[in-house]
Amino acid sequence: MRHRISEFDKRLFARMAARRSRPGDAVLPRLSRAANNGRLWMATAAGIAALGGHRSGRAAMRGLGAMAIASLTVNTLVKAGVRRQRPTLDEVPLGRRLSRQPHTWSFPSGHAASAAAFATGVALESPRHAAVVAPLAAAVGVSRVHVGVHYPGDVLAGWLLGAGAAVLTLRWWPRRPVVPPEIRHMAAAPALGEGHGLFVVVNAGAGASAMSFPGPDSAERIARLLPRAEVTEIGPAGDEEGPGLVEALDRAARRAAEVGGALGVCGGDGTVNAAAERAAERGVPLAVFPGGTLNHFAQDLGVHSTEETAAAVEGGTAIRVDLALARPLAASADGRGPRTGRLDGSPGVAGEDGAHRETEDHGAGYPFVNTFSIGMYPQLVAERERLEERLGKWPAAVISLFRVLRTSEPLEIRVNGRPHRVWLLFAGNGRYLPDGFAPVHRQAMDEGLLDVRTIDGDTPLARTRLVGAALLGTMSRSRVYTAARLRRLELSELDGVGTLARDGETAPAPSALLLEKRPGALVVYRPAT
Repeated sequence: MRHRISEFDKRLFARMAARRSRPGDAVLPRLSRAANNGRLWMATAAGIAALGGHRSGRAAMRGLGAMAIASLTVNTLVKAGVRRQRPTLDEVPLGRRLSRQPHTWSFPSGHAASAAAFATGVALESPRHAAVVAPLAAAVGVSRVHVGVHYPGDVLAGWLLGAGAAVLTLRWWPRRPVVPPEIRHMAAAPALGEGHGLFVVVNAGAGASAMSFPGPDSAERIARLLPRAEVTEIGPAGDEEGPGLVEALDRAARRAAEVGGALGVCGGDGTVNAAAERAAERGVPLAVFPGGTLNHFAQDLGVHSTEETAAAVEGGTAIRVDLALARPLAASADGRGPRTGRLDGSPGVAGEDGAHRETEDHGAGYPFVNTFSIGMYPQLVAERERLEERLGKWPAAVISLFRVLRTSEPLEIRVNGRPHRVWLLFAGNGRYLPDGFAPVHRQAMDEGLLDVRTIDGDTPLARTRLVGAALLGTMSRSRVYTAARLRRLELSELDGVGTLARDGETAPAPSALLLEKRPGALVVYRPAT
């Protein structure tokens, strides 16, 4: 049977080689060369991301990730296992042949696998973009037979393996649903016609990477949609002759409170965090214009574009969402903090006398709208920031992940008074889905709960199990992983932690922290539908 398939494949190759096609002879060899080393798909990903919008960026990222998996699998495993010889070039017209012939094995086609992986990855996030990419991916596969370096069966197998690699990415990075989050608490917010009374701060340095979504005209776009809004644009390090980001947000929040208006912000999650803190302090609504690399808060809110936020501001439609806070705590007499029970929160986060302890003079603490973590993730962020100026954000993130997995050590801390040894402690502002290593989205943002997840460092071979569970997508069932939904959580003996991360930004960790919720503390504009 195998011999018959091989013979049929060779006859089909011979027929295709004998067919004359002037347009194909002019285009397909060039297209085949353009796809070498994934260059065509990296350029296409940059073009998709430059179009702007959340789905464009995610489509580009998933396509590149799928391509990397497919290329690694085909070129290092499958080719060496099958070891099929390349076709002979006798039947291929000289004008079609590549100037440099490949010397690797023929089955399957790496070019076809990368093309199908990228196109399928894009399709999983954005069928609209896939309608353009898919014909290009098909043409790359056909070009490999046209120039005589692969049999048709090699290309077909490459397409199937590439598509499978793209589907496999869903195990580690599930798709974000298009359904907006549940609305439990509508909120009263002023309807600001043409943006009158809206004070917007645009962080032009947010998302400054190849995969950032907004174009350089974010401030102009907002001003065009809301001409009576006051828009202040801040550069990557602050305008030397103007206010920095913090000063601009303080001023905008103060002005909004004085006129009964609203604070607007355009930037990444770190910028949104700073704006949310000031909006909650001043008691003014917040208008979030997506403008960072990932825009987690805006996407969970159900806001996908500048136009949607502008419509909500003019219509006065808003909801109440929770704000989470990590408050520094004064150390107890024995240095251990209160003994408060298990990770699941029972019997509660209180001292031995039943009263909650007061904070030190550290201000209000560290608010976060998305996530808080200690352990591997802050280390990853710090390492990524050190490398990204030279390498770019996403290559730096990949390299940093491998370095942190290789060199990091578990942290010995107390969680609700009990000793724990953890690789990572994650707390989400609201319940994240799915369970496991890669939480993606929230269906509700006003449940009053923290989503607490830990990676245990005491389990034998914890690091190996962690990597294995992450690769297989089985983290939610792994013995090294625990999860709980709590209203508050106390962390103590954090002297060896070094740094904490909140909404993608790092800060020095104090010796003890109380993580708690401020239910419904923030009013945010959101489209009515």
